[in-house]
Amino acid sequence: MATREERSDEELMRAYVAGDEAAFRALFDRYAPILFGLARRHLESNDAANEIVQQTFFKLHGARHDFRNDSKLRPWVMTIAMNLMRERWRRHKRRKTSLADDLSYHAAPTPEHTPLETQSRARLLHAALDRLPASQRSVVELHWFQDYPYAEVAKIVGTSEGAVRVRAHRAYKTLKDLLQADFVDE
Repeated sequence: MATREERSDEELMRAYVAGDEAAFRALFDRYAPILFGLARRHLESNDAANEIVQQTFFKLHGARHDFRNDSKLRPWVMTIAMNLMRERWRRHKRRKTSLADDLSYHAAPTPEHTPLETQSRARLLHAALDRLPASQRSVVELHWFQDYPYAEVAKIVGTSEGAVRVRAHRAYKTLKDLLQADFVDE
């Protein structure tokens, strides 16, 4: 029998559904850092990101019997997390707080840019991302920042790969135009 580390996500999920708590711990150990990284790039604090991780696993636990054996676990988990973040953004918008206050992108300084320049560029990118429609922003987040292939992004956002490619193309073009205009104004 394969060790826990060698078992696929789907094998671990099936074991968890059958009552194996160690399988759940293994899934948590695999996915918590990934989900935290995704949430931290979107949210204002480590606490908020941890809350998304906890809520994702709570929902995963509640829906564990709905997991289909022919399904992949990763898109399902990522969809849960993205939906939780969307709900959070909607709540913030209803309270008239800016999405810009809730998103947090940190760009590392490079030798050719001082930390202040890097921080300024990160703010410009952050503001440009904030101006994208939510459907385009989520595609950019998953494809560019999380490095998911278009096919995987399509599963997560629940649309065709072609639609994801169109959204990405439009988003990247819009970002390029916005950032070029911002850098000229800088």
